[in-house]
Amino acid sequence: MSDFYSSRRSFLRQSALGIGPAALLSLLSRDAGASDLGQGVISKPHFKPRVKRVIHLCMAGGPSHLETFDDKPTLREMHGKPMPESLTKGQQVAQLQGRELKCFAPQFEFTSFGESGQRICSQFPNIGSVADDLCIIRSMYTDQINHDPAHTLFNTGSSQAGRPSMGSWLLYGLGQECDNLPGYVVLTSVGKGGQAQPIAARQWHSGFLPSRFQGVQFQATGAPVLYLNRPEGVTMQQQRRLVDTVNQLNRGFDDLVHDPEIATRIGQYEMAFRMQTSVPGLMDLKNESKETMSAYGTEGGDGTYASNCLLARRLLERGVRFVQLYHRAWDHHGGIKRSIEITAKEVDQATAALIKDLKQRGLYDDTLIVFGGEFGRTPMAQGTGRDHHIKGFSMVLGGGAVQGGKSFGTTDDFGYAAAENPVHVRDFHATLLHLFGIDHRRFSYKFQGLDFRLTGVEEAHVIKDIIA
Repeated sequence: MSDFYSSRRSFLRQSALGIGPAALLSLLSRDAGASDLGQGVISKPHFKPRVKRVIHLCMAGGPSHLETFDDKPTLREMHGKPMPESLTKGQQVAQLQGRELKCFAPQFEFTSFGESGQRICSQFPNIGSVADDLCIIRSMYTDQINHDPAHTLFNTGSSQAGRPSMGSWLLYGLGQECDNLPGYVVLTSVGKGGQAQPIAARQWHSGFLPSRFQGVQFQATGAPVLYLNRPEGVTMQQQRRLVDTVNQLNRGFDDLVHDPEIATRIGQYEMAFRMQTSVPGLMDLKNESKETMSAYGTEGGDGTYASNCLLARRLLERGVRFVQLYHRAWDHHGGIKRSIEITAKEVDQATAALIKDLKQRGLYDDTLIVFGGEFGRTPMAQGTGRDHHIKGFSMVLGGGAVQGGKSFGTTDDFGYAAAENPVHVRDFHATLLHLFGIDHRRFSYKFQGLDFRLTGVEEAHVIKDIIA
């Protein structure tokens, strides 16, 4: 019997990609062996949850805080003059090491928006229009000065590859609320200004957690999920029999070896089958009004950031817990003025439209919106651009759980380093978990004899002053 199941397992692995929707085996993540879809390992929250879902608007490439959310008049006045050595001596800079460090003024004026008077770059008037709904953290800092490890740190809490992403941690702790879509979905878009920043699937991987908790990347154009449709000539009934038969074989083998990845495989077949109905409905925009489409600035399905924002709202409506939108357009080492003009237009309108749309549909109060990148940019010039910068940058939060119209923390007068109320990436992770009712100190997973946490072993603090 053991030989039969071993041979059967080998056959399925070798032939999986030829079974049509079963090719989602490498993508989807749900344990259909569990009947209680909404349950994770945390049966009772540590605190009263404030949010149910997250949309992470990841501005990949490192947006300059000095051309977005951190107004620095002193830096403007010092344009072209040497940076104070007291700030920069012995400090790590990426590609400016050993060069003359000169002040580089913000390339645009800033404007006060809303009753709160939030200072936001004039290139983002639509985001400015919802300033009273936003909490701007201007004192973020991180440890990693190059893109990939900085992305990895922001997403997983560690610069070492192989750790679970924050979305995977949430699914592991809380489960998911939908049974016909993954609980964690990723969408990407490429802008026309700056470099198309590379990103890797490990940013949304489940790491050492069971693979059913990993994120699933949807395609931004064409069919959102590859190999989803039934092969020509195969009926739903025939496919149902195939899925049932394969799952029966899988369960038989699981009875022998008790491998959690077999339960994941069963869930992948079931999810693929259900998604043949749910995904076409997700992508059908005929019920979206012209006013809504115009507000986002898209007709949908064109692969743009605006199109992905609209799709993200539809995913949230259907119970997806964690949605990430990567816009790969913010690596502005040169020509930052022109690049920001382009990139701002790509994200400004749709970001504000998403916030307004979520409010109108009653989803805003229990959704956490995160807008920002993996680090900032230097106050010093790199030709006509800015280099990578880790000591101070900005991040924007929205949703009913955070205080709208609030500015938290500052950098120094040059925008070089976090000065007042510095916030490390670990503090952000602790706060994220707290808003979901989870104490980051009590939420861990044992792997190779160690208890791992999203916030790691170093000190991390919930940013209580920004919570509504």
